[in-house]
Amino acid sequence: MDRVKGNGSFGDKVRRTWLSLPLRKKVGAITVLAAFAVSFSILMNLVTAGFGMNGFRKILEDNSRSASFQAAMETESRTFKTMIRDRSEDNRAAYKEACGAARKALEALPYDYDEIGRERFAKTWSVKNSYDTYEKRKAELLSMSEDDPEYVQKLYEIYQIQNYIKSYAGSLQEMNVAAGIRRYEKQIPLFLLIPALTILWGSLALAAVLWLNRSVGRHIVRPVQALAEDSRRIAENDYSGPPVSTECEDEIADLVRAFCRMKCSTQGYIETLKEKHEVETQLEAVRLQMLKNQINPHFLFNTLNTIAGAAEMEEAETTEKMIQAMSRLFRYNLKSTASVMPFEREKKVVEDYIYLQKMRFGSRIRYTSDCSQDTMEVMIPVFALQPLVENAIVHGLAVKPEGGRLHIRSWIRGKRIFISVSDTGAGIAPERLAEIREELRNGESQKLGIGVSNISRRIKTMYPDGELLIDSREGRGTVVRMAFTVAEM
Repeated sequence: MDRVKGNGSFGDKVRRTWLSLPLRKKVGAITVLAAFAVSFSILMNLVTAGFGMNGFRKILEDNSRSASFQAAMETESRTFKTMIRDRSEDNRAAYKEACGAARKALEALPYDYDEIGRERFAKTWSVKNSYDTYEKRKAELLSMSEDDPEYVQKLYEIYQIQNYIKSYAGSLQEMNVAAGIRRYEKQIPLFLLIPALTILWGSLALAAVLWLNRSVGRHIVRPVQALAEDSRRIAENDYSGPPVSTECEDEIADLVRAFCRMKCSTQGYIETLKEKHEVETQLEAVRLQMLKNQINPHFLFNTLNTIAGAAEMEEAETTEKMIQAMSRLFRYNLKSTASVMPFEREKKVVEDYIYLQKMRFGSRIRYTSDCSQDTMEVMIPVFALQPLVENAIVHGLAVKPEGGRLHIRSWIRGKRIFISVSDTGAGIAPERLAEIREELRNGESQKLGIGVSNISRRIKTMYPDGELLIDSREGRGTVVRMAFTVAEM
C-alpha cells in the first residue's frame, strides 16, 4: 500500500511540475523528444538502407555489366550487317565505334573465379573465347573480296558466331540474376531483424507521441479552443458563454484570465461601437445618394451633344468623333429599357467603346471582326458584349506593353449561334481559370465579377441551352464564347 501511495505521490508531483512549466519549456521538451524520435528513426532507416545498398550494389553492378555487353553486342551486330551491305565511310566509322564499345563491355564483365564461382566463370570464359574467335573471323572476311567463292560461307559463319555469343550473354545474364537472388536470400534474416527493431522503436515513439498529444490537447489546445469559441460568441454579441478555465499555471493560464477580465469590460463598448457603425453606415448611404443625384445622366448627355457641336464648329474632328461616340454610348445606356437587342446594334455600341479605348491606347489595340450577316438580327441580352470587350481590353491587352489584337466573331452552325470575343492579351493563369469556370457552373460571382456572371445568368435564362465558355492560355490570350440555339431562324 505504501508503494502504491508513493507512486501516486510521485505521479502527482510530475504532473504538477509539468503543469507549472512555462510554455516555452513545454514546447522545448516536446521538440527535444520529437527530434530524438525522428533522429533515431532516420538512423535506423540509414542502417537499413546501408545494408540493403551494400548488398544490392554488387547485384546491380553485375547485372548492369552483363546487360551492357548484351546491348553492345546487339549494336555491333547491327552495324556489322549495315557495313557489309554498304561499306561507306559513315558505316565503317559506326561499326568501328560499336566494336570498341563491345570490347570495352566484354572486358568489364566480372572474371574473378573466387568472386563469381565456377559456373559463371566458365560461361564468361566461353563468351570471351567466342568473341576472340569472332573478331578473327571478321578480320578474315573483311580482307576477302566479295567475289571470293568462300565469302558468303564465311559471312554466314560470322552471323552464326554472333548468335552464339548473344546466347552465351543471355545465359550469363540469367546466371547473374540467379546469383543476385541467392545473395539477397542470405541477407533476409538481417532485413527481418532491422524492421522488427524499427517497429519496436516506432511503437515506443508512438506511445510517447500519443501521451504528448493528449497532454498538449488537454492543457494547451482545449483552453485555446475554448477562447476561440467564446471569441466567436462575443463577435456575435453573445456574452452568455461559461468562463474559460485551465489547470495550468503558464502563459496559457495568464491569457485565459486576461481574456475573462476583458470579456466583462467589452460588452458595453462593443454595443456602443455597433450603434455608431450603424449610424455611420446610414450617413454614408445618404451621402452617396446625394452625390449620385448631383449628376443627372440626361444633363451629361445633352452637354456632350453641345460639346460635339462646338467641336464641329472648331473643326476638331477627332474630338467630335470621340464625343459623338461617347454620346451614343450614353444614349444607348439611357434608352435601352428592353432586355434584348439585335446583335448588330450591340456590336455598333461596342465599336464606339472600342474607338474610345483606341484613342486612349493608340496602336496598342488592334480591332478586327468577322461576323456572319445571318447573325446580325439575332436577339441577344442587352449589354452582353460590352463587359466582355471591356475585360479583354482592361485585363488582357492593356496589361501587355505591346498591346494586342481584339477580335469579335459570330457564326451559325445549324440552329446554334456562336458569338466570341477574343484577345491576344495577358491571358489567365490556370488556377484562376479553373476558379472562373467553377463559378460559371455554379452561378456565383464572388470572384468572377458582376458583369460576366450577369451575362452568363441572362443567357442561360433566355435560352435553355445557352452557355458562356472561357478558354485562355497565360501569356497568349483569352477567348470568351457565347452559344445558344434560336428556335426560329
